[in-house]
Amino acid sequence: MYCIELAIKLSPFPLVVQRKNHEDATILYDEIIQIIQASNERFLEITCEKVENKKVTVLVSEITAVQIYEKTSSSTSKRPGFSLDN
Repeated sequence: MYCIELAIKLSPFPLVVQRKNHEDATILYDEIIQIIQASNERFLEITCEKVENKKVTVLVSEITAVQIYEKTSSSTSKRPGFSLDN
C-alpha cells in the first residue's frame, strides 16, 4: 500500500490518500504536482479506490507539501516524512 500525503495550510493533520500499487500512487502524485505547478486549477478532487463514490476536494492554493511513501506493516513510532537532522 502506498500513501500520498498532502500538507494543508493551517491544518495540523495531513490529508492522506492510499493506492494499492506504486504505479497508481506515482501517477496520482505526478498529477497533483502538475496541477500545483500549472496554477490553472482551483480545486483538486481525489477519489477513493476502495469505496465507490467516496471523494475529497481540496483547494489547490492551500496545499503546502506533497509526499509519497510506502505504508509498512511494522508499527514504529516515527511517522514517514523528512527530517532536518544532519
